[in-house]
Amino acid sequence: MDIKDHRIIKLVIIYGLFAGSLLIGISLGSLKIGILDVFKALFLETDTLNHSIIFNVRLPRNLIAAFVGINLALSGVTLQGVMNNPLADPGIIGISSGAGLMAFVIMILFPSYAYLVPIGAFIGALLTTFLIYTLAWKNGVSPIRLILSGVAVSAFLGAGINVLMTFYPERVSGGISFMIGGLSGKTWPDFDLIWPYTLIAGAVCMLLANQINLLQLGDEVATGLGLSVEKIRTIFIILSALLAASAVSVAGLLGFVGLIVPHIARLLVGSDYRFLYPATIGLGGSILVGCDVMARMLFDPIELPVGIIMAVLGAPFFLFLLREKK
Repeated sequence: MDIKDHRIIKLVIIYGLFAGSLLIGISLGSLKIGILDVFKALFLETDTLNHSIIFNVRLPRNLIAAFVGINLALSGVTLQGVMNNPLADPGIIGISSGAGLMAFVIMILFPSYAYLVPIGAFIGALLTTFLIYTLAWKNGVSPIRLILSGVAVSAFLGAGINVLMTFYPERVSGGISFMIGGLSGKTWPDFDLIWPYTLIAGAVCMLLANQINLLQLGDEVATGLGLSVEKIRTIFIILSALLAASAVSVAGLLGFVGLIVPHIARLLVGSDYRFLYPATIGLGGSILVGCDVMARMLFDPIELPVGIIMAVLGAPFFLFLLREKK
C-alpha cells in the first residue's frame, strides 16, 4: 500500500468523524435524542416534537457550525500556502477584524441593510488582506513582518469596533457574542448566508490545488513552470478573504480555527494540497461542531460562546507553534 492509499484511508476516517460529530451534535442538547431516533425524526416521523427540535433548531445550527469551521480552516490553510507562513490565519493576521469592522458598521449604523453584512464583511476582509500584505512586503514577505503587521492592523480595526460599541451601546445587544464568536440562535436564514460561499470558494480551492502546490516551490520555480504567480496569488487571497468574511458575518470574530486545523491536517496527510484541502474541510467542520457541542453541554443549561472553547484550545497551540517555528 503506497503513501497515496494511506492518505485516502485517512481522509475516509476524517469524514467518518465529521459525520459522527454532526450526529452527536444533533443528538445532544437539553433534550437528548438517540441516534436512531434522530434518523427516525428526520426521515420517518416528521410530525413529532423530535422532528421539530432537530429540523428547526439543531440541524441548522450544526450545519452552520460545520460550514463556519470549513470556511475558516480553508481560509487559514490557503493563507499559509500563499504567504508561505505556517502562522498565517484570518484571525491572527487581522482579516477577521477587517470583516468584523465592516459587519459592525452595517449592523449598527445601517441596520435596515443587514442583508449586506456578508458583502460588507467580504470587502472589509479583502481590503485588510491587501493592506497587511503590502505592509509586510519588503523584497518578499517576512513571517515576522506579516505577523506584526497583522497584529497592528487588527488592533487598529478592533479599536474601531470598540468605538462603535461605545457610541451606540443601545444597538449592540449582540455585540459581545459577535466579538467572542458564537452560534447561539443560528437558524436556516443564517445557513443561507454562508453555504453559497462555502460551496463556490471551496470548489475553486479544490480545482486550484495544483497551483498552490507550485507556489510552495518558490516564485522563481513556479514562474519557470509556467504559473502566473501574481495572478494565482491574488485569486487565492480573494478566496481567503471571501471564506473568512462569510464565516465572520455569521459567527462573529471566531479565532484560531484557521490556525489549528491546517496543522492537524498536515500531520495527517502531508503538505500536498490535493489531499490537504479535503482533510482541512473534514477537520474544520468536525472540530467546530465538536467545540460547539462542548460550549452547549459543559455548563448546561448555561451556554458558552463557542469562541471561548476555541480560545482555550487555540491559544496554547499558537504558543507551541511560535516556539517550534523560531
